Amino acid sequence: MSTFKDSVDKALNNPNLGGALGRFSEAYAVARLKAYEGIDIEALRNRVAAIKGYAAEHMEELAEQFTKMATARGAKVFRARSPQEAKEYIANLCREKGVKKIVKSKSMASEEIHLNEHLQKQGLTVNETDLGEWIIQLAGQKPSHMVMPAIHMTRDEVADLFSKEVDERLSNDIPKLVKVARKELRSKFLEADMGISGGNMAIAETGTIALVTNEGNARLTTSLPKIHVALVGLEKLVPTWADAAPILVALPKSATSQLLTSYVSLITGPTPNDDGSMKEMHIVLMDNRRSEMAADPVFKQALQCIRCASCLNVCPVYRLVGGHVFGHIYTGGIGTILTAWFDELKKSEDIQGLCIQCGKCKEICPGKIDIPGLILEIRRRLVQEQGQSVTQKAIFSVVNNRHLFHGMLRAASKAGKFMAKDGFIRHLPMFLSELSEFRSLPAIADKPFRDVFDTIKQPVLPGKVAFYAGCLIDFAYPEMGEKLVKILNKAGYNVTFPKGQTCCGAPARYNGAYEVAAGNATDNINALLEKDVDYVISACPTCTGALKHEFIDVYENLGQRDKLPKARRLATKTMDFSTFVKQLVDEGKLSFKEGVDLGKITYHDSCHLKRTLHAEKEPRQLLTQAGYEINEMFECDTCCGMGGSYSIKFPEISKPILTRKLTNIKATDCKTVAMDCPGCVMQIRGGFDKEGSKIQVKHTLELLADALK
Repeated sequence: MSTFKDSVDKALNNPNLGGALGRFSEAYAVARLKAYEGIDIEALRNRVAAIKGYAAEHMEELAEQFTKMATARGAKVFRARSPQEAKEYIANLCREKGVKKIVKSKSMASEEIHLNEHLQKQGLTVNETDLGEWIIQLAGQKPSHMVMPAIHMTRDEVADLFSKEVDERLSNDIPKLVKVARKELRSKFLEADMGISGGNMAIAETGTIALVTNEGNARLTTSLPKIHVALVGLEKLVPTWADAAPILVALPKSATSQLLTSYVSLITGPTPNDDGSMKEMHIVLMDNRRSEMAADPVFKQALQCIRCASCLNVCPVYRLVGGHVFGHIYTGGIGTILTAWFDELKKSEDIQGLCIQCGKCKEICPGKIDIPGLILEIRRRLVQEQGQSVTQKAIFSVVNNRHLFHGMLRAASKAGKFMAKDGFIRHLPMFLSELSEFRSLPAIADKPFRDVFDTIKQPVLPGKVAFYAGCLIDFAYPEMGEKLVKILNKAGYNVTFPKGQTCCGAPARYNGAYEVAAGNATDNINALLEKDVDYVISACPTCTGALKHEFIDVYENLGQRDKLPKARRLATKTMDFSTFVKQLVDEGKLSFKEGVDLGKITYHDSCHLKRTLHAEKEPRQLLTQAGYEINEMFECDTCCGMGGSYSIKFPEISKPILTRKLTNIKATDCKTVAMDCPGCVMQIRGGFDKEGSKIQVKHTLELLADALK
């Protein structure tokens, strides 16, 4: 673990890495939207997901069809079950044909099985010809990105590498460096006995290999040498040419925000050499557990990946730590999943923890892969295989005991008075100090909301609502709960607060401890359904997501089907605060003071509100109706770095994510920032307090309560 942590720290302290990835991610977001102008993105994503999903379910059938059609056109097809079989086939072919020199175009499949290393041990000369791959080959590194393997390197570092290669001091002028690469590689193409490529698609209908590139090197690799070997994973199979078209539309736009790539090469069988003889074309269809993945009811959707790396491009963690922290070949969220399968589950143990579960990758993936959900499944299987750590067991044994958990929080409230000032704990002692290093923490309230609630006098009203507070509103921000009761009373609803409610189980679920999460789910379902109410309302999106979706998911995963009816009943009653209040305003049950200008504010989208509950419009509409003018911040929907327990496990990553968010808020010149998640309030309010900033951080309900008639 210390080695992994060291690699994280090293990446975070590399300003060149953070600068390069940060600039690219900013430019990518803008350019991608432009590239997709005039295209129904969701329709395209649905089409790509359907094509790739079908291919995964019919993998063996398509592999047989592809083999038959490619063989009929003169290619030789070899099915490699394992990396070793693939490497041995290519090495044996080299020996049989007297191959000495090899050129390669970019291939993640060859990186996956460490093909270069294997061939070099046989005494062969292997040269990468993709510019990025050649750079990292000279540097002795692995790719840090699936599309742009050398994105982590500066022009100065590349100039140093090239200078050593050509034994001449070169400047860092990029066009000149590219010219040097072109000159150095040209002779290698002409001298090569074999060219090795990957394949973006393998079209079963005709036995065609499709290559999508931005450099001409792939065409030279596949056409100049007398032998062409294409190493292709089984997941690249698609049924027909018509199925290839949507992928060709989505791939460049999602990968690099280009309208088109420079080259699309479609290779169907061998072609003639200059002397009239036929080239040899060998296609190695590699499994390496892909067929096992296709048979897995959960992970088969990972085969919908088209290797565009858009999940890396939008990941707030990847742009801080880069790809090498992930330790294997495939990087980022999808890389974590592929590492767990193509290598082994154990090797994903550290890197799966890097995922902050913000869901931005799922939102943008052209194959509609639920990457965060699959990473949670990795965590669940790791816990199944290895059990919980001693620390986890201790924590969850407390959290799952409501009386003990709440008793400890009450005790902490009393103990915290010695450290708290103005509602914040700004310094923690000894080994806890890192938690308050970059943000102040909220002091635990003198009286939790569950005690305050008993003192609230409500009129007798026709509607009935149960309020699920979640831990933060209950024990840190009871004033939010009071305002919620005030708002719902004005709309004609009596509010109940079931005292049996406890932690929603998100911390346990996000750590793979599904049995613990199921215990939390059962306690909460029993408490919230004890009385017949019209709605169950929560002002925490993470908790709302648990009540609406995750209780069901946990029970289904554990096979506790007898508990599903009550979980589904609770889900139908549950709504997030802003969606419910917007409904009340639309129905005329609530209204705001008229003609009031409450000034400019900015709004931060909480990850689970936008991507799990799909409620980004409702709070904005409500705040505008209330009289606020919203000045949108840059990257309004990018994570604040809280991530529940993430900010405790990875404070070194949480800190720069928060710093970026605070910078974007300040750039709006607004005095107030609104949001719908008490966790985000804790993170952002604590960050501004640590800076000494006067910017107000408010939950949407706090601003709306003051604006009601």
